[in-house]
Amino acid sequence: METHRFPPTPIAALPAQDSANVQTLMRSFAHELAQRGARVAGVTQMRGADSSGRSRIFLRDLTSEAEFLISQDLGPGSVACNLDAGELAMACAAVERAARSGADLIVVSKFSKQEAERGGLCDAFRAAMTARIPVVAAVSPHFREEWSVFAGPLAEDVAPSLEALTDWWARAKLLA
Repeated sequence: METHRFPPTPIAALPAQDSANVQTLMRSFAHELAQRGARVAGVTQMRGADSSGRSRIFLRDLTSEAEFLISQDLGPGSVACNLDAGELAMACAAVERAARSGADLIVVSKFSKQEAERGGLCDAFRAAMTARIPVVAAVSPHFREEWSVFAGPLAEDVAPSLEALTDWWARAKLLA
C-alpha cells in the first residue's frame, strides 16, 4: 500500500496579549490580501457597547460582514459567563462553509478557553486544515499549552505585525 505524504497546512499563531490590536491586524491583513485577489474568509472579534453602555462582543464574518453577537445580556449584576454558545456555533458554521467553498486563507479570531476545551471555533480550524487552507489565528497566552497540543507542529508563531504576516504568507503559499 502506497502512503502519500502531503505538506502540513501552515498555521500562523499570533500572540493575543493585546487582543484588540491583534484583531485589527488580522482584519487589515485579510483586507490587504483580498485587495490582491486572494479569497480570504473567517471571523475576527470586535467589541462594542449597547445603548446602556454595556460591553458586547461580536464575531464579524470577513466575507459577508455578518456579525454574530457572542455575548448575551444576563442582566445587571450578573457574574456568570455571558458567552452565547449558539451564536458562536453559527459563526463557526459560517467559517466551515467558507472552507468547503474554497478560500486561500482562513482567519480565526482566537484560540482561547472554548477551543482549549475542543469547542468554540475548533471545527472551523479543522475544516480549514482538512481543506488544506492556511490559517491565521490569535492565540490566548493563557492557553498556549492547549494550543501546542491542538496545533502541534503545524503552527508557526508569528510576530503580530503586518510585515511578519506578509512574510509568513509568502512561505505559506508555497506549502498550500
